[in-house]
Amino acid sequence: MTGPYPEIAPYEHGMLEVGDGNRVYWETCGNPRGKPAVVLHGGPGSGCTPWHRRLFDPSAYRVVLFDQRNCGRSTPPASAPDTNLASNNTANLIADIELLREYLGVERWLVFGGSWGSTLALAYAESHSKRVTEIILFGVTTGRRNEFDWLFRGGVAVLFPENWERLRAAVPAALRDGDIVEAYYRLLHDPDPAIRQQAARAWCRWESATPAWPPAHGLSPRFRDAAFAMAFARIVTHYVRNDAWLEDGSLLRGAGAIADIPGVMVNGRFDLQAPIGWAWDLKRVWPRAKLVIVDDAGHDASNASITRELIRATDQFAIL
Repeated sequence: MTGPYPEIAPYEHGMLEVGDGNRVYWETCGNPRGKPAVVLHGGPGSGCTPWHRRLFDPSAYRVVLFDQRNCGRSTPPASAPDTNLASNNTANLIADIELLREYLGVERWLVFGGSWGSTLALAYAESHSKRVTEIILFGVTTGRRNEFDWLFRGGVAVLFPENWERLRAAVPAALRDGDIVEAYYRLLHDPDPAIRQQAARAWCRWESATPAWPPAHGLSPRFRDAAFAMAFARIVTHYVRNDAWLEDGSLLRGAGAIADIPGVMVNGRFDLQAPIGWAWDLKRVWPRAKLVIVDDAGHDASNASITRELIRATDQFAIL
C-alpha cells in the first residue's frame, strides 16, 4: 500500500474516567480481532484525527485512538479558563494509556506516536515494555531540554527571525527578554478573555511556521478554530514550562528497556521542529529500530512520502 487506506469509521467509542475529574475520549476502528495498535497524537494537545486511522490496514489491525487529557473530545477542555491542568502530566498520560489498555482487554499492542507522541510513546514503552509488541515513531522527539529550547526558546528562530520577532512582540515589553514560554503561559491564564485569545493566536501562528517543508506562511487552518487554538496553546506551554516532567535525557538513558522491541522511526530530512539528529541519537541507543529518512519532507506528517513510509511500517508489522 503506498497511499492512505480508505477512511473507516470507529466501530466503538466512549469516555474513560481517568481520575481528577478527567474523562478521556477513545475509539477503536478496523478489525475487532486484528492486531492491537494504539495511536499517541502530538502537540501535546493536538488530539487524534481521521488521518491517523488511514495509516493502518483495517483488515489487519484493531486501532485504538484517544484524545489525551483536556484536548480533542476529552473533558474538561483546556480551552475553558476554569479547567485546571494540574493533573495533566506525562506520568498521568502513561497511566491513562495503561488504564485504556486494561479497559479494552488488550494484552499487548503496537505503539504508534508522532512528534510529542513519540516522546510519550518512548516514556510509555520504557515503563511498560512487556505490553509493547513494536514501536513506530515519526517526527522523533525524546523530551530533552535542548529539544524544548530549540523549538520554543529561540533555537530554530535563527531560521525564522521574522516569525520569532512577531511572537516576542505580542507579549508585554517587560517580558520579551525573559522566558517566552513562561510569558505566554501567564497570558494564556490572564483573567481577560481578549488577552488570552490574542496570546493563543500569536502562539499558534508561531507553531504554524515550522512544520512544513518548504515552510508555510500564515496561520495553519487547524488553528482557525479558536477553542482548539486555546486548548493547544495552554497544554503546550503547560508541558514545556515543566520540561514534560522528564529528567533531562532520561528516555535515551532508559532505552535499554526497549532494546528487544522492534521499531521504525520516520523523519523528514528537513524537519525543523524535530531535527533528524534527535532520531539519530535514539537510533544509537536503540539499534533494533530502523531509521527511515525522507528527503523531501519536514515535520508535517501529511507529506505524501512520510505517509507512505508510515504505512509501509504498519504493513510490515501487520502480521500477528
